[in-house]
Amino acid sequence: MAPPVSSKTNANSQGAVESKVLQYERFIDEVLKKDLQCVCVCVYIYIFLRRVMEQRDAVYEQVSHYLQLKNTLQALQETDSQSLKADVDLGCNFYVQAKVEDSSKIFVLVGFGFFVEMDHTEALRFIDKKTNQLTAFTDQLTKDCAKIKANIRLVLEGLRELQGLAELPESSRREVF
Repeated sequence: MAPPVSSKTNANSQGAVESKVLQYERFIDEVLKKDLQCVCVCVYIYIFLRRVMEQRDAVYEQVSHYLQLKNTLQALQETDSQSLKADVDLGCNFYVQAKVEDSSKIFVLVGFGFFVEMDHTEALRFIDKKTNQLTAFTDQLTKDCAKIKANIRLVLEGLRELQGLAELPESSRREVF
């Protein structure tokens, strides 16, 4: 439906003014409110997509930390050294040197803020299981991201169709995510 066109007839007559007001109200109710609802849905979906992507990035960061710990433990096993010197980050990239007299046991974050003391072989087994679990979770989050992107595309195509706009050729489209 197109917006009402103003007529050049006697605009001062009460009936013509009321008719125009009704035409504008109908246009707002039938077209503009639906377009606004579609845009609001698209924005909501986009915000949800960003949250899922941020969650996936956080899980990738956890996997990275576990893999770094795994590499460190494997290096410790190869050297058969009990003592260890390391730089420890206290926060804000402020490092201090630490000396560990007995590195045969370590504390590993198992989740929900709990640390468990483990020897190297236990820790390596736990890290393998944990990284497999986190990798499966990131795979699911990636699938969720793809579904959300498809929904956004569907809404945008629906808006394009409702507004009667021509379809963009593939070459002029760009990936927004």
